[in-house]
Order: sequence, then structure tokens, then C-alpha cells
Amino acid sequence: MHDLLRTILAYVLILGILVFIHELGHYLAARWRGVKVDTFSIGFGPALYRWHDQSGTEWRISAIPLGGFVKPHGFEGPEDATEEQKAAWIPGRTFHDKPVGSRAIVILMGPVFNFLFAILAFTVLFAVVGKPELHGDISQVVVGSPADRAGIKPGDVITQIGETHILGAEDVMNTVSSHPGQQTVLGIHRGAENLSLPVTFDTVKSGGHEMGSLGVAFAISRGRPVSLPSAFIMGIEETWDKSVMTLQGVWQIVSGQRSAKELGGTIRIAQLSGQVASYGLASIISFMALLSINLGLINLFPIPVLDGGRLVFYACELVRGRPVSRRVQEISMQVGMALIGALFLFSTFNDLTNIGLFHWIFHAVS
Repeated sequence: MHDLLRTILAYVLILGILVFIHELGHYLAARWRGVKVDTFSIGFGPALYRWHDQSGTEWRISAIPLGGFVKPHGFEGPEDATEEQKAAWIPGRTFHDKPVGSRAIVILMGPVFNFLFAILAFTVLFAVVGKPELHGDISQVVVGSPADRAGIKPGDVITQIGETHILGAEDVMNTVSSHPGQQTVLGIHRGAENLSLPVTFDTVKSGGHEMGSLGVAFAISRGRPVSLPSAFIMGIEETWDKSVMTLQGVWQIVSGQRSAKELGGTIRIAQLSGQVASYGLASIISFMALLSINLGLINLFPIPVLDGGRLVFYACELVRGRPVSRRVQEISMQVGMALIGALFLFSTFNDLTNIGLFHWIFHAVS
């Protein structure tokens, strides 16, 4: 019960902070471009607590902590607004009346703030505790483990698992853990040689669900605190590197090089939130930075409903000199909703599978 409570509280706190940062970007950009903001909500559904500031914005803390939103004044546009909504518009303060560049800035600044938060988090982390370095070469092989049976030796570098190209030690651990019992081939770089070693991962139980195990360890060099300017530069570099690695991982899933079973959803995020909460403040900050990067990248994907989809519409409007037709936008939004809904269901299915729910149901029925 204690672990469950810690997981729920950590998840709500971490996601709430990151959503607030994202929506704060939209909010400040809207105010900067002269757009009144009607609502700033953390969470969805019924409001648990609300208040109004001096500018007329209603701030809410809502019941369902799975996101949030900012509603600019006049965001719905003349075609979708009711007569009552139109009558309440304040001339010169509506979103739809602003130039396309201003509207794009308001939408873009949400993801931008996520990246800025990641840079700031990494900067603080490196300035206070330093940057630990996880080495890519194997430092230890457990006797009798799948790695030992396959002939892996200390000093080897894993470059490929099956058809998946490996991006580093973290990628090795993530890929192996998500494929319990899998029989595959490892690409190994040893000295001047490149080897292919067949291997079958062990299956271990952790937290009520099955995980793959290879039986190798990687060395970690303890970091040292650096000066604030150096930490800031390192923070920018780390944010860029993690963004590139995330996009590479997404492309590997889309292109079939990596299993889509590795996609995780809200349950997985909650699990990880609970785990890092037990490791200390440095781990929490690092996890939040990584999650913020993912949130920023996901929102920039060119899918209608997401920020990236709206930016595509604005880019088309800038090129054509007029907005994309309402019909095209409506169809695109419906397709986008369907894609996001399918992705949510699929990632939730993966999460439930990973925690062993369907395995438990199967045995209960049989």
C-alpha cells in the first residue's frame, strides 16, 4: 500500500509539474501576443478548485490528472462559435484574429517550454551533483547467465539486438528487459572484430511482471559538479542528445527495427515515477527532464489535435495566403483523434501486459 501511494503521488506531482510547464508556455506566449486567456487548467474533467486572476483568466485544478489545457480567448474561430460566444469576444484580444505568426508562436511555445525545462533541470543536476557517465562497454558478465553462455566477455560492446541497432548501454537494458525469454542474435564489437552471438534472454519477475535478463553490467563513472556556465552548455547538449535518441527510437519502431511492444503509456509512466521517487531527488530531476523532452517531442509530431498538427495548418496558411479549409481541418482532426486514441489504447494494452494482468486473467479463467 505504501508503494502504491508513493507511485500515485509521484505520478500526479511529476506529470502535473510538466503539464504546467507546457501550458505555461502557451499561456505566456498568448499574453505576449496580446491574446486574452480564458482558462488555464491542470487536469481534465470537473474542477476541484478554481480562481480568477486580475487579467480574467480562470485557473483550475481538475479531477483527472492526465494532462491539461490553456484556452485562448476566441480560440474556436467565427465558423465554430455560437452567437453567445461571439458577443463575449473582446476586440483585438481574440486568438483567431491574430496574424498566423502570432498564432504559431502561441502553439509552439508549449513544447519549447518543455525543452527549456529539460535544459534547466540538467543544468541544476550537473552543477550540483555532476554528470554520471554510463559506459557502453560491458564491465561484468554474470557467471551462468545468458551472456556467459553466449560467449560475451568484459570489454565487448553490444551494437545490435536482433534487427534493432543499439544506441548505448541504456538502450541495451531497455531492449532486453522488454523481451523476456526471447531468442535472438547479438551484434558484438570486440576489439577490431564484429561478432554475431546467438542468445536467449532469461525471464525474471520484477514488481509483479516479467522482464528479460541478459546478465551483464555496465560501469558508471561518478560525475563531479561543474561550474554553472559549463553545466548550462552540458544541459543543452544533453537535451539535444536525448531528443535525437528518442526520435531514433521512434523511427526504429515505425520502420519495424524495434518492437512496438516497447511503447509505454500512462501506467508505465506512473510505475517509473514511483520507482525514481524512491531513488532520491537527483533521479527525480533526471526523470522529469527526460519525460519533459518526450512530452515536447510528442506534441511536435505533425498529427492534428497535437501542437505539431496545428503548426502544419499554420505553415500551409502562410504559404497559401489563406487558412486551410474548415472541411479539411475537421477531417484531419478526426483522423488525429483516432490515431491518438489508438496509440493510447495500444500503449495501455502494453502496460497491462507488462504488469501481467492478462497472464493473471488467463490463469484465473483456466
